[in-house]
Amino acid sequence: MVASADLLATVLAVAQNNAKGSWEYGTVAEALLEWNNASISVWNDPFPNQQVPGVEWESVAALSWLRDKGVIRTDGETLYEDGAKGDPASLGIPALLIGTTDSTYHDAATRQKDHLIADNDRWSNGAISHREGYAELWADFIYMVPPFLAYYGVASDDVNLAKEGANQVKLYREVLGTEAGTWKHIVGPGAPDDGIWSTGNAWAAAGASRVLATLRKSKFDGETKSEQGELVGTIKAIIDGAIAQDNDQSELLRNYLPDSSWWGEISGTALLAATALRMAKLEPGTFGESYKEWALKKMDVVDSHIEEGTGIAKPAIDPLNWRNTEPYVAGSPEGQSFIILLHAAARDA
Repeated sequence: MVASADLLATVLAVAQNNAKGSWEYGTVAEALLEWNNASISVWNDPFPNQQVPGVEWESVAALSWLRDKGVIRTDGETLYEDGAKGDPASLGIPALLIGTTDSTYHDAATRQKDHLIADNDRWSNGAISHREGYAELWADFIYMVPPFLAYYGVASDDVNLAKEGANQVKLYREVLGTEAGTWKHIVGPGAPDDGIWSTGNAWAAAGASRVLATLRKSKFDGETKSEQGELVGTIKAIIDGAIAQDNDQSELLRNYLPDSSWWGEISGTALLAATALRMAKLEPGTFGESYKEWALKKMDVVDSHIEEGTGIAKPAIDPLNWRNTEPYVAGSPEGQSFIILLHAAARDA
């Protein structure tokens, strides 16, 4: 089954209606951008004339949705306030795009960047904390912060900041990475989770791929070859590790990849498949046809789990409780968005 355009519109509407946290708003916005305005996403032509494209926010679905809902704060140190240090940065690229015609949003994005860089709660190796007030590293961080830092670096003609986006991926891998190539979910005192969470690995691989695309399609392509090589290796290790544990009878990736007591679920499966497709296009010498075939097969499986009428994909993991053994069936905002990201990647493959 391949989901129809009408069904995918319903999938996306569920994501928009259910989003509440900053990372959910940021992820839905990325899905809207890649689906409706692909030409200005990092996968296509993000920096025409070596600059952030000047856009009328009203004409870009992702930006008009965020602005109409009043999601992005323009009067604080961060773009959203929900207790996390990393998650509000998921709104950073939309803020910079709106900021091309409204300087209050650009200024807000600058304060968000400064807040991250000035972090006093870094891990011992220099990794920026995902949480406020103490050092704790979450795989989720890689989708929220490094793409924003890399993009801001290009936007401000700051190669060191662009490189810092890639460096944060490397520092996180040093702490969360395992010998199998996959990542632990959380290391730190607040909510440690050394399990190999499917969605956490997807956040990490997908975020690293967005950093890679940003660097490669920018004026800093030639100056960041070593960083790009590190990113390719990190992404490949995660995807290879997931494929090696793709053995659930549901044909979905399990919520915790190596744990056969868990069920297969749509969120991690969809985003890892989307990332494999993006990498097969961006780095075909490393990610050949076998990755594309695997990802397209996963798309068919995920699509078969979308409920006609409601557009809800299930079973998904509870986005606020990844240890909850009861499937989340109300429409995970991130899971619904990941399906759109997967279809956008397949369309562009």
